[in-house]
Amino acid sequence: MAEETVTLEVRDYVAVATLNRPPVNAVNWAMRDRIIEIMDQATDRDDIRVVLLTAQGSVFCAGADLKQRPDPGKHGEYWWHNRLTRETGNSIKECAKPVIAAVNGAALGAGFGLAAACDFMLASENAVFGMPEINVGLAGGAAMLSRLFPAPKVRRMMFTGQRLPASELYRLGLLEACVPQEKLFEEAYALAVEVASKAPLGIKYAKLSCNMVELMPAKDAYRFEQNFTYELSKTEDAAEARRATLEKRPPVYKGR
Repeated sequence: MAEETVTLEVRDYVAVATLNRPPVNAVNWAMRDRIIEIMDQATDRDDIRVVLLTAQGSVFCAGADLKQRPDPGKHGEYWWHNRLTRETGNSIKECAKPVIAAVNGAALGAGFGLAAACDFMLASENAVFGMPEINVGLAGGAAMLSRLFPAPKVRRMMFTGQRLPASELYRLGLLEACVPQEKLFEEAYALAVEVASKAPLGIKYAKLSCNMVELMPAKDAYRFEQNFTYELSKTEDAAEARRATLEKRPPVYKGR
């Protein structure tokens, strides 16, 4: 069942979504459906303010399941597969709630794509990242890598299947933390709880701003964000944030 490929547990306004296809959490169609379902539900659920995406075992995700490939000879199947693949990452980016990746091991190909689609990543020291499509008869990944790396590094990774250790991504500022594997979940969960403590509407607008301003010239982007500041100024949570600051106490947000 799709529900078994990614488990979900919600507490403290944090939804822990765990990839669950041992031994290497390879992505199949059911897992993609389940990820999309979780992200869409998170957008609507008031008890979820942050999604923490991680995996069971010692491999985050070794990539797409090579035993389940679309048949190019079957009319429409490959285009359906490609659409499902695109929408998996899109569901993470478009989720109204922040999504944090806790990468507890190798994140390769589609696995790297899942992590990179998140708002930010943390990783264990044993984690490695790569796009090995060239080695398994596939193509793709440049669009994702180009958001993270300069052009020469993208090409080397695409042309050779080069894998980078978590320590290198941390050095480049692409990871929020690089910690021993046994400490990863604790570190990632604490960060998720911190984000979840912020005003829900403010976080919603902040994520939408981050998504949209990447596509705009700086002048238009700032004007776009000012619209959100205006809308937030009319909310109860904004008034509560100001009162709490003046009264030197933690705010109590209601999401309205």
